[in-house]
Amino acid sequence: MQLNSSIAAVVTGGASGLGAATARRLAGHGVKVALFDLNPELGEALAREIGGVFCRVDVTSEDQVDAAFAKARAAHGQERVLVNCAGTGSAVKTASRDKATGEIRHHPLANFEQIIQINLIGSFRCIAKSAAGMLALDALKDGERGAIVNTASVAAQDGQMGQVAYSASKAGVAGMTLPIARDLMAEGIRVNTILPGIFGTPLLQSLPDNVKQALAASVPFPKRLGDPDEYAQLAETMITNGYFNGECVRLDGAIRMAPR
Repeated sequence: MQLNSSIAAVVTGGASGLGAATARRLAGHGVKVALFDLNPELGEALAREIGGVFCRVDVTSEDQVDAAFAKARAAHGQERVLVNCAGTGSAVKTASRDKATGEIRHHPLANFEQIIQINLIGSFRCIAKSAAGMLALDALKDGERGAIVNTASVAAQDGQMGQVAYSASKAGVAGMTLPIARDLMAEGIRVNTILPGIFGTPLLQSLPDNVKQALAASVPFPKRLGDPDEYAQLAETMITNGYFNGECVRLDGAIRMAPR
């Protein structure tokens, strides 16, 4: 797919971090970008910067997702590109013992369900609704109607202690990539997933310098945090390379996460 002003895109989690970098890169090619995010301050500012549209949306809400797609399509037309970056995490062990009191407790199921709802079901909700819209488009000259890029994590394959909910949700994103690509293959819609390692997103950049330095040192090479634009570069390749389909690709400087 050639990126230009005839293409509309939706980027979830688009107000900051990996999503913002991807939105900027797409807009740099003239693509009309809609940002789905919960942060109106950042989202509106970025939308003004790139000439896009901001849609405040919680991806766990069917009504909000429907309304956001309606707003984006009213502004830009039906999207041919969807990039799913919306997500969150938590750090809770499956079961643990309080060192001070000896109290035994287990992972709160409501927390586990929330992570699955946002990262896995939220991603699928946007995929299903975007793909349904893409089916109504005329195919491009190569038979393609659209391209979808999802965000999993290296934690899908080597999750650390306390990452059970996060790892499960991201493993689900990776696991659904090929079946969705197969579901949509007859309609000319490609689906791929990126598994990022440790990236310099706003959340990580807010950590103390010594913590960031230790994280950077744990990467085999290059010994630094990933740049969000490096994620955006891979997303762009997955969108523009017509033979890229059904793949899950680690982008991590060769890191393999230790147990803790």
